[in-house]
Amino acid sequence: PYKADTDVGVRGGQYGYNQCNASTEGQSSLCQTSFLDSLDDFCLWGPPNPNSAVGDAEGEMVAWCTKPGRGTRVIPAGAITGVQFTHTPDYVQVVGFIDQTKINIAAGDSGGEMDPHGADLRGNPLGGLVYSTAYNGKYTQVIEWHNFMGSNTFCFKACDPSRPNAANYCQHIYDRIGCAYNAPSNAKNGVFESCKGDSQDFPGIYTDAQGKVHTYTQPAESLGEITSMPYVAKVPASSACVQYQSAALFAGSVSPGSGGPSTPTAGAQVSASTTATSSSSAVTSSSTASQLASGSSSNATVAATTALSSTTAASTSSTLTLPPSVTTALTTSTLSTAPAATSSNAAQSSLPGFSFAVFGLSVIFGAFWA
Repeated sequence: PYKADTDVGVRGGQYGYNQCNASTEGQSSLCQTSFLDSLDDFCLWGPPNPNSAVGDAEGEMVAWCTKPGRGTRVIPAGAITGVQFTHTPDYVQVVGFIDQTKINIAAGDSGGEMDPHGADLRGNPLGGLVYSTAYNGKYTQVIEWHNFMGSNTFCFKACDPSRPNAANYCQHIYDRIGCAYNAPSNAKNGVFESCKGDSQDFPGIYTDAQGKVHTYTQPAESLGEITSMPYVAKVPASSACVQYQSAALFAGSVSPGSGGPSTPTAGAQVSASTTATSSSSAVTSSSTASQLASGSSSNATVAATTALSSTTAASTSSTLTLPPSVTTALTTSTLSTAPAATSSNAAQSSLPGFSFAVFGLSVIFGAFWA
């Protein structure tokens, strides 16, 4: 449909549209159809207007993509300064670093979460759709996903709808504890890599030193800022990591000062290295660690800086050829509503002050890598 959300509720109607093609592409596009396919081909949700706080614009977010050909806005060249793409048995995700002002997020904004649920079950953004070819090579609508933006960091996870635990891996109830707990990774600023990986523990589920499994309950906003956590999220093992040069990856990005996207360099060859990284847990580190986690909070931002310990198992050099960019125009799409909340989710969503990044402030649990 032209607009996936035709409702007009308390928050009004859908800001943009979902039929996106060459006629809608450019830096004023209001396309709200997003994609997460690979290291060099993904989108992030960003505000339509400059200097916006995520919490104020979450319902109106538009798609900003790494490549032209989607009918969307294109992330400016140089904005992304590091990213790790991970393909697991249950989901694909990108976690990385970005100059958020280049996609209209206000400098210093600690951000929040976008997901297909929202307090009114209309999602943030309203009418936002996500697709991926990563599961089976065909465009598949992603029913469960979450995207945290803020503090010059991002994470976007798209859970495979054919797998039984998509809603658990792409939880939407932990909007205040950010990427470090919802999408733990080994992403590093300045590194661009694509990996295979194990699936993480479900967000909010952890095992203590005695082997007992616990479920974390996020406190209500009315209780103030989150200053400590009872656990540290375990980073799942990754392997077959291939590193790329950023210039080759994002050759189709908009150059600073240009009026629109440039032509991608198809088949650009880049030098790469392949590594295997062991599983690790985040540990407390110094305040020099980069911040990477955004969530909403009713009070001041808290930075809990941590670092990841990782072990390089093997490294070999190779030369890879990036595939040509794919130009796609979605002329029709069917909106699939997210499944009803499970009983455990419903119990948590009844907590006072339960929200999905609607307050525009965030608790930051800083970078979980060195």
